[in-house]
Amino acid sequence: MRLPLLSVVLAIAACSASSQPAANRDEAPPPPRIDNGPGADACGAQSVQDRIGRAFGDALREAIAEESGAGRVRVLRPGDMATMDHRPDRLNIHLDDNDVIARIECG
Repeated sequence: MRLPLLSVVLAIAACSASSQPAANRDEAPPPPRIDNGPGADACGAQSVQDRIGRAFGDALREAIAEESGAGRVRVLRPGDMATMDHRPDRLNIHLDDNDVIARIECG
């Protein structure tokens, strides 16, 4: 019975023995800011936002690509695997389960 009690006392003593102040830590950097300035809409997504809610098809894809002026167009359906690289000139068209455009954005 003495051994467990002795262990607890020694553990408490060891914790309180270090009277050194806690190490100073630098503050976290501020979060990144989204640039809404020139070049923020490099893929032309703003010009084709009216297509959201429409049924997607090849003809609509071509029209969106032409009107936006995007260098690349990527269509993403639910569950599709996609690279996480950010390309400002790439237009991402996100579809829902019924092939209806849910979101259009650069990246």
